[in-house]
Amino acid sequence: METRLLDLKGNEVGKYDLPALFSAKPDSCFIHEAMKYYLANKHRGTACTKTRSEISGGGKKPWKQKGTGRARAGSTRSPIWRKGGVVFGPKPRSFRQYLPIQKLRAALVEALSARAADGAVLVVESLALETPKTSSLNALQKGINARSVLFVTDKMDKNFKIAARNRADFGWCLAGNLNAYEAMRNEKLVFTAAGLKVLADSVEAMHVPHKSSAPQAAKEVK
Repeated sequence: METRLLDLKGNEVGKYDLPALFSAKPDSCFIHEAMKYYLANKHRGTACTKTRSEISGGGKKPWKQKGTGRARAGSTRSPIWRKGGVVFGPKPRSFRQYLPIQKLRAALVEALSARAADGAVLVVESLALETPKTSSLNALQKGINARSVLFVTDKMDKNFKIAARNRADFGWCLAGNLNAYEAMRNEKLVFTAAGLKVLADSVEAMHVPHKSSAPQAAKEVK
């Protein structure tokens, strides 16, 4: 699969052959499962409400049980009272999910393949800037023409990092840290040639072959 090769001015200077990992057949249901995994693990789970037993006060019976003409009440912290407790409210808990590393690798490959099929993957010659000025990235942004761009490289150029931090539509990550969530949430993915090589190597390193689960043949008992 081919994609556009750009320079830092946003001009197309040729075509670039993407690695084989961009040619997988994506499964939308599996990618959705991976997205739920990443979003759930970002969930802090710190929401907390107080029950009637945790709110201060309410120890005294508001009025006597009978004879007032009003409804019976035993505490001012009852859930039906103003400033009362909350029934079945949220409590701090973990939303963390688990996926095997083989599934995470497969999700990344399928996400990258889906983005490449949509034309959202580009390659840039280099991210080395002469000066750390945000204005030097304006031409590149026009050439990419996207609301959110993720630059993936093997190592970050210091000048590019300084120039890009003033742009809310530019983000970056190292190729070894790229995951399926980041690949799907950004409108465009811009790789460096060196970053593509590191990405291919890291995806291969994530692949841990399964041990054979076939039962061993029972030894004959003489």
